[in-house]
Amino acid sequence: MKKFIILFYGLFAYVVFLISFLYAIAFVGDFLVPKTINSETESIGFSAVLINLTLLSLFAIQHSIMARPAFKAWWTKIIGKPAERSTYILFSSLILLLLFWKWQPINTVVWQVENKTIAMLLIGICALGWIIVLLSTFMISHFELFGLTQIVNNFKNRTTPSPTFQTNFLYNIVRHPLMLGFIIAFWATPVMTTGHLLFAVVTTLYILIAVKFLEEKDLRKALGKPYSDYQQRVPMIIPFLKTTHYVKR
Repeated sequence: MKKFIILFYGLFAYVVFLISFLYAIAFVGDFLVPKTINSETESIGFSAVLINLTLLSLFAIQHSIMARPAFKAWWTKIIGKPAERSTYILFSSLILLLLFWKWQPINTVVWQVENKTIAMLLIGICALGWIIVLLSTFMISHFELFGLTQIVNNFKNRTTPSPTFQTNFLYNIVRHPLMLGFIIAFWATPVMTTGHLLFAVVTTLYILIAVKFLEEKDLRKALGKPYSDYQQRVPMIIPFLKTTHYVKR
């Protein structure tokens, strides 16, 4: 019975992730869904900025803390290892949905592209960013990344091996193509409002800081020299940028 519960819990978490991911595409792209980043019901003033910053900070804090090895080691003692990743995905997705629900649109236009060809090009680049995000998950292990492998192995009485270090396809161009995809998707828009700009700036800063000072530190500690060599060979997020020599301190 416990294995059935974990299996359905993990499947539920993945469905919630899919909903939040698809909604994120429409939310940032400002189409289809009832509440978008530039919804017509506009909020104004410092309170709108404060609410948006609080929502973004809430996601950043949860995302950073629950991804740290020390927290995961403690957390798995409570919920068990098979459900750890699913729980992380579920919490992240629910906070994203909260952000979409409570986001305060600030629709003062920062820039607007009038040329239809250029506007369509920017929309295409935004779509490319989301495609890079999705493809990047499959270039490592999509189902393990989102907890499905763990819950299925647990249901079948199998042990999930530790993730292996892989540098497939886009991972030979940048070390974090998934994050590159997000940045492209957040910035490529023909209409940039103040609210959208706030979202893009804060999320980009968070990505750069979290990747450089948290995620890469954990990866170096877990993988050692192979990852240090990878850092020297492949740029972090910006393609074809010359890497700097990493010196272990």
